[in-house]
Amino acid sequence: MFSLPSLVRPWIAFLLLFLSAVLMVRAQPREDTTDATRDTLVYKDGDRVHGHLVTNTGTVIVFKSDRFGELRVPVGDAVVIKAEKPASAVKKEVVAEGIKKPSAAKVREEEEKVSIWERYSPALLTAKVRDFFGPWTGRLSFSNDIVTDTAHRDNIAAEVKLARKYTKDAFEFDARYDYDQINGTATTDVVKGIGSWRHDFNPTYFSQYRPTFEWNRASLLNGQPNQYELLQQEIGAGVNIWATPVRTLRLGVSENLFDVWNSSPTPDHSSRAVASLFDEITFTLPWRMTLTQRGVWYPESKRHRGYEDQIELDKKLTETLSVSIRHEIRRDNPDGSSLDYSRLKLLLGLDF
Repeated sequence: MFSLPSLVRPWIAFLLLFLSAVLMVRAQPREDTTDATRDTLVYKDGDRVHGHLVTNTGTVIVFKSDRFGELRVPVGDAVVIKAEKPASAVKKEVVAEGIKKPSAAKVREEEEKVSIWERYSPALLTAKVRDFFGPWTGRLSFSNDIVTDTAHRDNIAAEVKLARKYTKDAFEFDARYDYDQINGTATTDVVKGIGSWRHDFNPTYFSQYRPTFEWNRASLLNGQPNQYELLQQEIGAGVNIWATPVRTLRLGVSENLFDVWNSSPTPDHSSRAVASLFDEITFTLPWRMTLTQRGVWYPESKRHRGYEDQIELDKKLTETLSVSIRHEIRRDNPDGSSLDYSRLKLLLGLDF
């Protein structure tokens, strides 16, 4: 039977998770589409206005919109996607101005320059990515580390995040892939998908559903292979202690259903339910930085009181690029198969 290499299959699973998120986004109805005959003013939050660019002073964009008249927008808050003009229209404009008509080769050269600039300009790239995902916001992150001293260590981490907020509902999707190897032997080979749906009943109380899928192909338990697939479904409710645009703190309780399918050394399936406590913190800091934290505690018995925690510090370098430092820790997970770990990562991300 044909079998894919062990390094290829996790990447396929990661791509399937990403494609599922993209298909979900593309299924959302669009309120408007880009008109090729008009310029488009694209704001940072994804909103678009059609019309014509009047001028760009370097600090302020003056835009004549079809519906709202003349708009003045700081250059850091939006970008303009110029309408694509036919080559014949460009030639007529040049002749009308009394300028000598350029040769066909010169026209093609200028068109290619514009095309290359639009293709690789960071601002226009961000605008087009935002237009693709519509009202969804997110980040694509990547990290790689190769060290050779007494041993050869290789680490790869890739991640995609998507989020969307409504009046009383908030949706998030996070797909990750982590791979580590030492001297050619895989020590970490994990594909993980995390979803979240939070519904606010009022400014104080909320409910939350958080499914998590983890596929580990390089796990060892007591020195023996322990490959597994874990599905954790967390259903909980809580209160908003703080809920402001720059500071949030949520506390709650949840019931967790763990389903584990072991494929090595022998196929097996187990299921159990465990209660937990959780907290979620978001702080907006100066210098365009954001601090987020989420911790979960499982006080199931006196002997084993598992917990996991993730804390992350984000710094926006530009409207497009950001850098993050993340620390994750997990101890005594109640599913019975997951190993304890502690990870510290530096990630470079593309925001949209």
